[in-house]
Amino acid sequence: MTTSLSRRHRVAGALVGSAVGDALGAPFEFGRPLAFSTRFPTPRRGAETEMCGGGPLGWEPGEFTDDTQMALLVATSLVDEGGLDEADVFDRFRRWVAAGPPDVGVQTSAVLRSGLPWDEAATAHFHRTGRAAGNGSLMRTTPAAIWFSRSGTEATVDAARRISALTHGDPAAGEGCAVFHELMRVALDGGDPLAAVPEALELVDVRYRDKWAAVLAEDWTPRKATEANGAVWPTLGQALWALRHGTDFAEVMRLVIDLGGDTDTVACVAGGLAGAVYGMGGIPARWSTVVHGTVPGHGGTVWRLADLQQLAAALDGGPLRAYDPGATERLGPVEVVDGIWAADLDGARYSEEDFAVVSLCRLGEPFPHRVSRMVYLADNDDNPGLDDVLADVLDDMAALREEGHRVLVHCHGGASRTGLVLRAWLVRQKGMDVEEATAFVRDRWPHLGTWNHSFTAALHRLADRRIDEEDV
Repeated sequence: MTTSLSRRHRVAGALVGSAVGDALGAPFEFGRPLAFSTRFPTPRRGAETEMCGGGPLGWEPGEFTDDTQMALLVATSLVDEGGLDEADVFDRFRRWVAAGPPDVGVQTSAVLRSGLPWDEAATAHFHRTGRAAGNGSLMRTTPAAIWFSRSGTEATVDAARRISALTHGDPAAGEGCAVFHELMRVALDGGDPLAAVPEALELVDVRYRDKWAAVLAEDWTPRKATEANGAVWPTLGQALWALRHGTDFAEVMRLVIDLGGDTDTVACVAGGLAGAVYGMGGIPARWSTVVHGTVPGHGGTVWRLADLQQLAAALDGGPLRAYDPGATERLGPVEVVDGIWAADLDGARYSEEDFAVVSLCRLGEPFPHRVSRMVYLADNDDNPGLDDVLADVLDDMAALREEGHRVLVHCHGGASRTGLVLRAWLVRQKGMDVEEATAFVRDRWPHLGTWNHSFTAALHRLADRRIDEEDV
């Protein structure tokens, strides 16, 4: 587990990771096991990525489903109301389902369309059918887990049960949400959620504890599931199984989607936990960049990566406000080396749209360019996992260049972060040492900034790794 991440990185990773998992898994919903790896046996890093879209409902590449739509309704209610107002959450759900979302669970739909009040509808459905332990309340609970994690164990598990009970009358579903909330609280505080499973199980009502203990056991595997993963138990069980066996966010996603079945929801749940463990920087930029969607019945706003990051900060106690980067000098684009170009923010924003743009800063309004990457990188020392983030960027750039794209790298001022990636490209792709790369870039891009010593250290580590690989 990653231990050096700040809470800010973990919170953003949790919310974005859940949406990324949802969108990544959606095209494979109800498909055969191993469908993801069969289609993508190796990472696809060019203009077309594993965010392929399609599936039974014809999702756009990167488009999230009802899982994230409902999560956003929970999140915005918490932020707008300053806490949990169950009647408000339920009303938002009803407006959403009345607008005809393309995908909604059978049980959730029946409860929300029943016409009964918020505190009666789910219970009545459960008493009538005896079936209410689906994964539909677990899939949407990451925002609430973030919000209530600041208030401690008792508050977060209570909120988990109450929000679950709005649509899922079977207490077993609420107990699963309670476990998830507690594991998320531990992860956001920098702990190991897998190590916290035994303590989390002690919070479960004794009537349901044995079954939850079975699916969350360290030796449990998806082959031991007694229900399909549309039920709450195997959904959380599979998410934790993937977290135990994956070495990074991408591998966790591959593991859960390859299980087949309700792939969007299981990947959504796993993505929330994996995002909290590996942080925002651990989510491949080729996936997070394109995640998007709308919430039927709640305006035509298209939620994108920047919006999710801002909402994540608000869920953790920060303000919810749009980011305006202001105007920049409009430097570039200037070709630095072999199809790799440099610019500042506005130089990139107003560049020709056939550039593949690598953005190393927040943008405000999204760019019109069809091919892009948005990288979670700050011009300070708070970049845990910087080496992995840099490798992810360079691998994407290499794939885009191989496809013939002109790659345009920029940050806000075009100086420090832009210079980091340009120099890293020369170190890794051209075999230069750090000093040679710095002189080369400065000669062609005089706006280079070298004040960030953590960036310089990362470049030296990159050069050392390249030398070690050459010596093997």
